[in-house]
Amino acid sequence: MIESKKPIAYRFRGYLPVVIDFETGGFNASTDAMLEAAAVLLEMDEDGMLVPGERHFFNVEPFAGANLDQASLDFTGIDPHNPLRLAVPEQKALTTMFRSIRHQLRDTGCQRAIMVAHNAAFDLGFLNAAVGRCDIKRNPFHPFSCFDTATLSGLAFGQTVLARACQVAGLGFDASEAHSADYDCHKTAELFCYIVNRWKSLGGLPEHREAQYQPE
Repeated sequence: MIESKKPIAYRFRGYLPVVIDFETGGFNASTDAMLEAAAVLLEMDEDGMLVPGERHFFNVEPFAGANLDQASLDFTGIDPHNPLRLAVPEQKALTTMFRSIRHQLRDTGCQRAIMVAHNAAFDLGFLNAAVGRCDIKRNPFHPFSCFDTATLSGLAFGQTVLARACQVAGLGFDASEAHSADYDCHKTAELFCYIVNRWKSLGGLPEHREAQYQPE
């Protein structure tokens, strides 16, 4: 029996958008530690509006031999050796998030997840590097396609900084919470939903375009 697809499966050509944010110990995905990982799974309500759904957050242990750039630690305020972080290995963080994403893929009828992130190339690079290190075989994300809210915000608001884009959109932004993966991921999810829903309110996809992805 083939399960019916939910409307979100048709909005992004079979892709399920999942918002991701990582805080790291530097800018090099191959050598620098992943220190925080957050995800927000997106849903579509009865009115066809995109809304934030299930959230995940993990403090992450630096992998063996990982580089920790002091300037990056000073910027984020993360002490990777603080036992109160209750950090988990990156494999556990990723596999837990991936399990929930795969469940939503099955529930919605989407074919694959696609990353939504602010300056998405950065986060996608760290995701792919960690997947390779951990030898994870079932990565639900597309390996190179993504939605970048920095680019979308430049188009929609003339702003590319997350805090400024949120403020222009009327979503607010608490600077004291910035550079926490959990908070930044949540605000990125709100921002992406706002942009997509605003586009819908302005007319959205042409009718013939949406009709291409209706269930048979």
